[in-house]
Amino acid sequence: MHLRVDLGRQCLELFGADGACIRRYAVSTGERGAGERSGSLCTPRGRHRIRARIGAGAPAGAVFRGRRPTGEVWTAEFAAAHPGRDWILSRILWLCGEEPGRNRGGEVDTMRRYIYLHGTGDDQPMGVARSHGCVRMRNHDIIELFELVPAGTVVEIVE
Repeated sequence: MHLRVDLGRQCLELFGADGACIRRYAVSTGERGAGERSGSLCTPRGRHRIRARIGAGAPAGAVFRGRRPTGEVWTAEFAAAHPGRDWILSRILWLCGEEPGRNRGGEVDTMRRYIYLHGTGDDQPMGVARSHGCVRMRNHDIIELFELVPAGTVVEIVE
């Protein structure tokens, strides 16, 4: 089983052991495009793995800050009261780069950049690059994906 995030198509695909696509989800990746540098707000390319799975059992829309649940649950009204926040909701699949010098180590380390697959507010568009570098998904989609993929799953991010 492995995942592929296609930056050009703004989609994430889950492939089974036989190579067949099992699921396809619309996503939102880095508004500034592809890039690996720390501080770039771009989505890193290349081969990654899911290093950590965070949020098992949390309610849909659970708000996370610093990878910890705040006890809050996202609603449109709650979001309106906190404008400008980059919402990390429901589940987090934290990525770790697998390619030294490209997405692992130094100024290009995906994990140290805190790049995740995560849920976002219902008001955020999918299929449009709007994130700060992470791969945003609908809450119901990230919850489903979270249940399907273990830590260690390969995630290939391509243009």
